[in-house]
Amino acid sequence: MGELQRYDMLIDGDWVQASDGATFASVNPATGAVWAEVPDATAADVERAVRAADRAMYQRPWSKMTPTERGRCLARLGDLMAEHSETLGEIETRDTGKMFKETRWQAKYIAEFLHFYAGAADKVHGETLPIDKPDMFVFTEREPLGVIAAVVPWNSQMFLSAVKIGPALAAGNTIVLKASEQASAPLLKFGELVAKAGIPDGVVNIVTGHAEPCGRALTSHPLVAKVAFT
Repeated sequence: MGELQRYDMLIDGDWVQASDGATFASVNPATGAVWAEVPDATAADVERAVRAADRAMYQRPWSKMTPTERGRCLARLGDLMAEHSETLGEIETRDTGKMFKETRWQAKYIAEFLHFYAGAADKVHGETLPIDKPDMFVFTEREPLGVIAAVVPWNSQMFLSAVKIGPALAAGNTIVLKASEQASAPLLKFGELVAKAGIPDGVVNIVTGHAEPCGRALTSHPLVAKVAFT
């Protein structure tokens, strides 16, 4: 049996343990052995993550970046996912029991979704509307919603995270992602690629924990503008 792996959560660009030090075990379903320890987030940890996303949304460079710049960040993240596909697949197989022949190339496939939304980032536009009053100009303008909470299950969490992160970031939102408590390690490993892609601190936050208190605190937080739940 290999060395026990210990993972941290990604909050505001920092790798942190739960504020009370609590963890839970990740079991390799192929062997029944504990292979990793994952932070068990408290409500205070969720509060920190949501507020970090809110600051990144309204006070930091993300809100000042052009859509083209945001698209470039997403494209780099897609490139990194494809580059690290085999490593991500190894971790997902160990954590979930899915076959390695499926997971080892999955991230390359998922990268295509990020590349799609990277291209869509500078194509979010409004329109002018006809009106029967000569002294009025009527138009629509699309704006980001704000902080997005994303909750994903264990069985396809890499894919289901990408299809939430891609459109959220392309539209200029920030995100707090709750990994499944049954298999958290792949998303925490994915978090290492976020900073490498040039995405500013706090734009993507990843917390791990159970429905109570982590999931409840996240999905009921007043600063969360939308919940994406699978």
